[in-house]
Amino acid sequence: MDDKAYLMIKITIKDKYPLVLTVRRSDDKNSIYFGPFPNAAGALRSVLKTIRKIFPYQSSLNHDKKICLYNHLGLCPCPPVFDSPEFQKEYRKNIEHIIDFLNGNTRKILKELNKERDQLSENEQFEKANLIQSKIMAIQLITGSFYKNQVELDTNPNLMDDLLQKEIDDLLSVLNSNNVQVKDLSRIECFDISNISGTNPVASMVTFTKGQKDSSSYRKFKIRGLDTPNDFAMMEEALTRRLNHPEWSMPDLLVVDGGKGQVSTAVKVLKNLGSKITVIGLAKREETIVTSDLREISVSKNSPGLKLLMRIRDEAHRFAITFHRKLRSKSFISK
Repeated sequence: MDDKAYLMIKITIKDKYPLVLTVRRSDDKNSIYFGPFPNAAGALRSVLKTIRKIFPYQSSLNHDKKICLYNHLGLCPCPPVFDSPEFQKEYRKNIEHIIDFLNGNTRKILKELNKERDQLSENEQFEKANLIQSKIMAIQLITGSFYKNQVELDTNPNLMDDLLQKEIDDLLSVLNSNNVQVKDLSRIECFDISNISGTNPVASMVTFTKGQKDSSSYRKFKIRGLDTPNDFAMMEEALTRRLNHPEWSMPDLLVVDGGKGQVSTAVKVLKNLGSKITVIGLAKREETIVTSDLREISVSKNSPGLKLLMRIRDEAHRFAITFHRKLRSKSFISK
């Protein structure tokens, strides 16, 4: 009635840095089009807004050769500013993922991202690996079975809180159904150890409040009494020092990165200090939960509660590795 054609998504795939645009005419044979999308302008823009948070892209036909506002928001890579062969390769990869996403090939994207994350981790590029993990989790979040509608991101301002609460409720259910008694999970703390053959040993403590990172409550510990590889003794020192700070809020759940050995150590520390905090471990190989009485709980990999634990554990690992590498660099410079 308004003499307008339906909206489409246009990707200028032949350009050095392809643009992602919304258009009403498919008049460029060198571009890829998705659509048209009848009566869905709001939904379409909502989808693109969500995708852009995961895979940033340029949407301006004439981008200035300076950093734009969207770059500060993490939505535009600003190709005219950061042009380089490596940058072009990374940008192209984002565009390929967007095309796969719009074609419904989310499994392919997740497979490629998982492979890239694992490769970065093997090369000890943990900061980059963590960014890839964030993309994986974002895709799983918006394509999960509990996510009913892309438009809900805009129409329900409490959606993220609802999804986080779903993870917490699921974890509570998993633990309580396996005789791990926890009444609340408002505050979860996770500990990890990082060292190379005992040198520059450190421990990290990360805190998640209501399912979200609480960076102001993070703590890091230089291990003082050991210079030989002994993760259990290092964990014991870190936990003892942490629990000797009653001025810090106590957690509802204490998580250690590791299996039965690490959990046994944590239980020992808690018992010696007379603490009744619930403790569990998360074993890396099979992602099984280890209880304080050393039982192993296998949970579906699609469990929201398990995903929450993995996110917390990965953050503790990232924080520990970052601190350890910083100390190693200082040690190397001082020599």
